[in-house]
Amino acid sequence: MTVTGGTAGDVPVGVPRVPAQEAAERELSKPMYHENDPNLLQRGIDRFWDWVGDLFDSAAGAAPGGVVGLVTVVLVVLALAAALWWRLGTPRRAPAVGQDSLFADGPRTADHHRSAAEHHASAGRWNQAVQERMRAIVRSLEERTLLDPRPGRTADEAAAEAGRSLPAHADGLRTAARSFDDVTYGGRTADENAYRRIAQLDTALERAKPALRPAGAGTAFTQAPR
Repeated sequence: MTVTGGTAGDVPVGVPRVPAQEAAERELSKPMYHENDPNLLQRGIDRFWDWVGDLFDSAAGAAPGGVVGLVTVVLVVLALAAALWWRLGTPRRAPAVGQDSLFADGPRTADHHRSAAEHHASAGRWNQAVQERMRAIVRSLEERTLLDPRPGRTADEAAAEAGRSLPAHADGLRTAARSFDDVTYGGRTADENAYRRIAQLDTALERAKPALRPAGAGTAFTQAPR
């Protein structure tokens, strides 16, 4: 680059291009030239809105009718959402059940739980089969008044209470409750043997005949000889 002086008689001064560019960059890098520049946060916000604008433009280009068509689609979706909200109302949570509650759904008979257990077993769904068979055991004991029906009872609590009435099966009840907890809360997987053990316990408990102790000996039940 050639720079000439201010008068006709001055001798031209030659300035190389690269040093001149570096000198200009140094001059422009001075704080006085950037006092009104946006800060980092503002630059980020500007880039975000630029991205939103590009996204909106792309959507408008793809929608029939351009921007007008896109706005129409958005309004229709909002209207449908409002209609559904008005029709269905605010979602409500179901009544809370104890975290370890044995029965997660409404009351069902022991036979219903046994039927569900066998259905799951026939399909190889051993986790569900174990759960339903344990529920069948507890419901059966409630139906026979060996256990008082109590919402929120856990499998461990049911096994402990039933074991006091039927001490000969206390160990089996504890094992069955542990299997139920393992597959329900422990993330473990049951197998056919685990289910068959609980099914055999269910059958044995059906045959167990509680008998009252002699008068004056209390009201606890004991298992009558088979």
